[in-house]
Amino acid sequence: MTEPLSVTLADVERAQQTVEEIVMRTPVEKSRALGRIAGQDVYFKCENLQRAGSFKVRGAYVRMAQLSEEEKHRGVVAASAGNHAQGVAVAAKGLGIKATIFMPLGAAIPKVSATRGHGAEVILEGETVDQALEAAKRHAEETGAVFIHPFDHPQVVAGQGTIGLELLEQVPDLDTVICGVGGGGLLAGVAVALKEKAKELGRDITVIGVQAENAAAYPPSLAADALVPLTKVSTIADGIAVGRPGQVPFSVIRELVDDVVTVSEDALSRALIFLLERAKMVVEPAGAVGVAALMEGAVTPKGTTAVILSGGNIDPLLMLKVIQRGLFASGRFITVRIMLDDRPGSLKSISRIIADNDANVTRVDHTRIGGSIAMGRVAITIDLETKGHEHAETVFEALRAEGFEPIVQEG
Repeated sequence: MTEPLSVTLADVERAQQTVEEIVMRTPVEKSRALGRIAGQDVYFKCENLQRAGSFKVRGAYVRMAQLSEEEKHRGVVAASAGNHAQGVAVAAKGLGIKATIFMPLGAAIPKVSATRGHGAEVILEGETVDQALEAAKRHAEETGAVFIHPFDHPQVVAGQGTIGLELLEQVPDLDTVICGVGGGGLLAGVAVALKEKAKELGRDITVIGVQAENAAAYPPSLAADALVPLTKVSTIADGIAVGRPGQVPFSVIRELVDDVVTVSEDALSRALIFLLERAKMVVEPAGAVGVAALMEGAVTPKGTTAVILSGGNIDPLLMLKVIQRGLFASGRFITVRIMLDDRPGSLKSISRIIADNDANVTRVDHTRIGGSIAMGRVAITIDLETKGHEHAETVFEALRAEGFEPIVQEG
């Protein structure tokens, strides 16, 4: 016999009444461009426009609103690299609770500043989120402050599930929902809301989670029917860079979620550029995994589909790197190396061929020195802007036709 779920639809519905006090009802936007790729109507649930820039404020507020007056007086403590920190800070300010947030030393400066700006005390400690988490737990033991877990608590899961109820009200004919998953709080909450509500309505809604392939603890955990921690996590999607699923969300996800798939770092980069160019949306990598899954064909949706853009808190420096990587992955920015005879006019010929084929040179490096460069030869390294892989290949073919051999350099 299946055990009762630790979070129910009734819990999410109560949470919805609670969060109305503080969160905004984020908009839903139709994406015709992504719809053409997916072959279905596709909508974005724009939690990147939520207060504090992500969905995290929902779960944090529901959890903290249930604290007793004595617990509120003791204050709360949390650990996060960004989104949970800001969510707890906003929730604490709204409830009049003192919040202490431990963040790793390498946390993005904009996220640290924003967390302090919401009124929380920020303590930078540890090289990783896990180390900051241990520091936060020690602080809770020493001071009596209530520890607010980012995902592994029924009330947090119920709070995140309010997105699902909103989404169903905004898109009543919903058939498929796709969202990112790290520890699992968002996916579990959304699954409870949509699966149980759909059951009441006599229909079914497919719910799919997406992880970055270098931080994917859920596929092996679901296969083993037990929590399987990762030994290493490495992804630009820091919002879902979680090495071990939460027990509470895992118990829900294994019962309700239809599938959990993974996407590559390059797919994430391409998805972020797509969102910037085609949807005019600033979304962090963790919030773009669902878009990446549709663009790469990792998910084949059925019927009306919604993708939850879970957050928009991205460090501008990371955005710069991601854009560069995304342009390279899509063939729009390419570095090539060409060996040629060291004689006048060779570089001019290459420039003419590139210009004639409507590509643009942004940088040229010219050297005669190097162990692989023979006497009388020169190496030219060129950064090119093209319209994509097909256009780039046209440029390369034109170069080869005139005796040059361009070699693409990996990014």
